Parts: sequence; C-alpha cells; structure tokens
Amino acid sequence: MGPRKTPASEDLDDIKKSLDFLSEEVTAIRLHQNNILDLVKEVKSLRLSNEEEDKRIAALENRVAELEQYSKINDVIITGLRVKPSSYASAVAATNTVGEPSVEVLDSTEKQVTSFLRTKGIEVDCDTVEACHPLPRRGKDDKPAIIMRFTKRKYKLALLKQGRLLKGSDVFINEHLTKKNADIARKARFLRKQGKIQSTWTTNCKVFVKLNGTPEEAKVLVVRDIA
Repeated sequence: MGPRKTPASEDLDDIKKSLDFLSEEVTAIRLHQNNILDLVKEVKSLRLSNEEEDKRIAALENRVAELEQYSKINDVIITGLRVKPSSYASAVAATNTVGEPSVEVLDSTEKQVTSFLRTKGIEVDCDTVEACHPLPRRGKDDKPAIIMRFTKRKYKLALLKQGRLLKGSDVFINEHLTKKNADIARKARFLRKQGKIQSTWTTNCKVFVKLNGTPEEAKVLVVRDIA
C-alpha cells in the first residue's frame, strides 16, 4: 500500500483538477473566439464587397436613367388640351390608294395642337415637329397628355419659352421627364408650396431648386435623387 493521502493533499488534487479543467475551457473559449473573429472578418469583407457592388449597381442605374432621360431631351408634354381622335369613317375616307391613312389624318393631332397654340399667340413651325400624338391615360381622372417631339432641342426650348402665354388656359407645357425626375420635380413643387425652398424649375430635363435664406445661403442646386 502506498502512503495515505492527507486531506490537504486531496484538496491540492481537487484544485489541480479544477485548474486543468479551467485551462481546457479557456483553450476551447479561445478557439471559439478565433472562429468568431474569423467570421467577423469575413462578414466585414463581404459587407465591403456588397457596398462596392451596391455602388457599382447604383452608378449603372444612374447611367441608364441618364440615357433614358436623354432620349426624351427633344420632347415636351402638353397637358390639359383635349384633341379629337380621328373617327374610323374619316380615316377610311382619307385612305390613300395604297390602303394607308393619309398624311392629313396622321397629322390631325399635330394640327389640332398647333392650331390651339396659335390662338394663344404661340407659333410652332410644323417642319420642326418630328412626332405628335396623345399618350395613353392611366385613369379616368387623369388629364389628357400629348407628346410633341422636335427635330432639335432648340425648337423645344423656343416653345417652352412661350409657355407663359398659356397662363389661365389650364393647358401646360413641360419637359418630358422620366418617372424618376418627374417624382423629384413633384416633390420639389411640394416643398415650394410648403415654403421650404424658394423656387424650382427644370432645364434640359434637370430639376433645379433654389434654397431659402440670405443671398449667400440661397444656393441653386441640381437635384438628381429624391433623397
């Protein structure tokens, strides 16, 4: 038989066993911590990668929006003017020998629009108009809208400058904005009505706002995003 252990030596053995157990627990915890740190690094890396990807996607979306807007740069939208559609009978009567509608029928919307504008003192050279037709109405309460496309931007600008002559007629001429820019322009007009900005307008299909404040504070800004 070996030497009999004293109570003190038994306590030391228990303490040693506890320390060994704690050491194993600490080692396991450190391993878990290392795994967690590795996962955190991976998450940060993925987050940075996603942020870069989001920026790239946003840049591409902005580019697409710019190209879409540029395709409408020579257009105006006329609202509040009701034009009479060509009836089937008149279209048949005006059909040429080839079986296609005559130029007069195709130009009926353009003629009605230019005739109305002349009554307001606004002259439009039909040779500068590339297309003119009504846009589909989304709802019964929507005002009729007509798109008029010019061959060059300067002819569009010339018409817009005469838009003030329509005051009081409930007919309006505006640039043909994309949905994104139209939403920005609508929000800007709302802010102007609330008195949060001095004024807002569009030029070359870009939305401008003039801030409130002193001449130094009343800056003119181009707004490219609704935020």
